Amino acid sequence: MIGATVAIACLAVVGERPSSVEILTWMDVETMKLLFGMMVLVSILSETGFFDYVALLTYKLAKGKIWALVTSLCLVTAFLSAFLDNVTTILLMSAMTIRLCETMNIDPKHMLIAMVIFSNIGGAMTPIGDPPNIIIINNRKIQDAGIGFGVFTLHMVPIVLISLAATYGLVRLMYRDPAKLRYTDPPEIVERKHEIEKWKRAFYSLSGYSREDDLVRDSLHQKISTLEASLKRTPHYTNKISEDDYRDHLKELSKTFRVKNKSLLLKSGVVIGVVILLFFLESIPGLKLSIGWIAILGAIFLLVLGDFDELESILSRVEWSTLLFFGALFVVMEALSRLDLVWYIVNMTQNAINSVDEDHRLLVAIVLILWISALSSSFIDNIPFTTVMVQVVVDIADQEETKLPIKPLVFALALGACLGGNGTLIGASANVVTAGIAEQHGYRFSFFDFFRIGFPVMLLTTTLSTGYLIFCHVWLGWND
Repeated sequence: MIGATVAIACLAVVGERPSSVEILTWMDVETMKLLFGMMVLVSILSETGFFDYVALLTYKLAKGKIWALVTSLCLVTAFLSAFLDNVTTILLMSAMTIRLCETMNIDPKHMLIAMVIFSNIGGAMTPIGDPPNIIIINNRKIQDAGIGFGVFTLHMVPIVLISLAATYGLVRLMYRDPAKLRYTDPPEIVERKHEIEKWKRAFYSLSGYSREDDLVRDSLHQKISTLEASLKRTPHYTNKISEDDYRDHLKELSKTFRVKNKSLLLKSGVVIGVVILLFFLESIPGLKLSIGWIAILGAIFLLVLGDFDELESILSRVEWSTLLFFGALFVVMEALSRLDLVWYIVNMTQNAINSVDEDHRLLVAIVLILWISALSSSFIDNIPFTTVMVQVVVDIADQEETKLPIKPLVFALALGACLGGNGTLIGASANVVTAGIAEQHGYRFSFFDFFRIGFPVMLLTTTLSTGYLIFCHVWLGWND
């Protein structure tokens, strides 16, 4: 909101004073409808206990084995992220993953980092899986070029599956000793240390500027000292948890991780299935379906079928701050466009493409857009970056001098923005959300902890995407 206000102020300085009605027209209503509709659908689905049951089922399939659990959780997260938006998926899966890790005495930060990396890759598969894809697919010129839900998914599925397989191999290599994922101490010691860390965070969060704060700090310090003394008296022995003794844990988890409303789950499954089917049919000429209205009508229909006594719990799960962020972002980007910043970037990119001979322009354009997007999205949140670059891609494709097909440029941008988000902790919204949830539960991981795993994955998947796009769109000419 502050950025949008500053952007409008800059327009006023140069003599443009848009009215409030005009500013509202700058917002992409189609994107906002899609986001809101999918958030409501996922919110209702979470009320059924579906995600709890998925976590329990994953634990059953793993049978106490670390790599079986890692594999199951990562693949489930990648699949869900393709259809439910990766930020929402991470919000719902992270807390349950931490609970599963605590049960198996595994350090949750390794699992969470792997999960969010797979979530970012899986989200690239469809137009609704990752916020950058939502921005791309709702651009009017891109839709007019025939890039709908089905076409986008068809082009993205092969490289996403290849990237998931390659990433799994790399992560498996990095964590080749599964014993390092476990805590060396027994669960009782780990839990006591974890409790001490929570009390310490509360202690350091108080300023001590008032007498009341000093009293609370003294009480907290006394509590911490008592726990530390108790920890020293607790006998430390080597943690030798068998991977086959998960039955007791399974019984405990089964009491809480279960389906709460089977009837609503069935209704939700049918409605979401129909919504996704209509997303695919949206690209068929003549049907004139809007993916934003499909999501909204699906949400309304499920609210009617659910027959809820009150809607507060459903609406409280909607990420209103995200919707507000997107609305303000569209205002910022339109203001930047009117200030000719986007045109400046287009000219620079176009000059680089035109500097090579015509036979190699498509190859250079693909490599430039893909790698600029991937590297930039590693250090800048990929949502605002994509909002700028989608205009750049459309304008480059419109230029008579370059004569480039728009489809490979769009897919290069989508892959670069989504896969580049794995480069650093601040590269994607899902990364920041995961880090926040982990810290709330007392399992903080640093920028370098994420960078050590995420950046090599980003380089590997972007390299694979480069080869895929060149093979499909330069060599085979799959541009129709």
